[in-house]
Amino acid sequence: MEIGVGLPGHVTGVEERTLVTWARRAEERGFASLIASDRLAWSTPEPLITLAAAAGATERIRLVTSVLLAPLHTNPALFAKAAATLDRIAGAGRLHLGLAPGAREDDYRASHLDFSTRGRALDTLVERVTAIWRGEEEVGPAPVTPGGPPLWFGGTSKATLRRIASHGTGWIAGTGGDIDEFTTFATRLHSRWKEAGRQGRPRTRATAMFALGGHAHRSLARAVNDYYAFAGPDYVRTVIDTAATTADVIHATVTAHEAAGLDELVFVGNHTDPEQIDLLADILGDKLTSPNSTTTAPDRSHRRNQDAERVEPLHRPLP
Repeated sequence: MEIGVGLPGHVTGVEERTLVTWARRAEERGFASLIASDRLAWSTPEPLITLAAAAGATERIRLVTSVLLAPLHTNPALFAKAAATLDRIAGAGRLHLGLAPGAREDDYRASHLDFSTRGRALDTLVERVTAIWRGEEEVGPAPVTPGGPPLWFGGTSKATLRRIASHGTGWIAGTGGDIDEFTTFATRLHSRWKEAGRQGRPRTRATAMFALGGHAHRSLARAVNDYYAFAGPDYVRTVIDTAATTADVIHATVTAHEAAGLDELVFVGNHTDPEQIDLLADILGDKLTSPNSTTTAPDRSHRRNQDAERVEPLHRPLP
């Protein structure tokens, strides 16, 4: 199992240039991936621009959106161009696009878009963008990764299963879910993947909140309460209670996800100090990849599935 680190972009008051320092430090310490989240009606830095800055400061580490609120990008050609440009800046195989409809109505109000049709909007965007990356329309530049950056999808609905089986490399599980929920959905995903005639197997990636040091619990509680307030106090408490704030919890979290067959676990920062990366890396030790290892593009063979499943609302675990 690989281990990545998530940028603290959701933490109120984060300075954008600090995120570039996080990117450099994450690569130096051997993390497999750098994750950028997405919100519109929040202070979170725009993820594609953030990862472009990270790409210029790094050479090996994967760059992942987790998750990008794709339905907010209402011009598929422009989105395809932006993502392909970032793919070329980063180099083949480094950029992975995690996409989802999102669960927060305020992001759609800010865009003057219909929240209730976000699932259909995501499907339409994916169809058009992948067609552009295949060269079916005169939109450039072409991505350097053959067929375009690997697509990952978040959510736990039937529509998520369909999207992954039709277009995806894998599934991004949200924060706050337990191992049993992960295993249940992963089993359904493997079955749907085979039914679609896909080769190999779907990949899986999950996130876990972390904060380390004397200030850890206070900074974590503040960040989670701010960011997930819309989901209610029970969900906020679940995220805080399952977060990693000690070495013992980090080791236990890694062990549990390894046993469940996860491909990559991402620890998302909840304090903006880049020292958080060093504290985390020191605990993980040889669980991290070598800083000199290289990133390879996964198998992304596709076989389109034209079934007409109902697009269901995104529900736990949340992106």
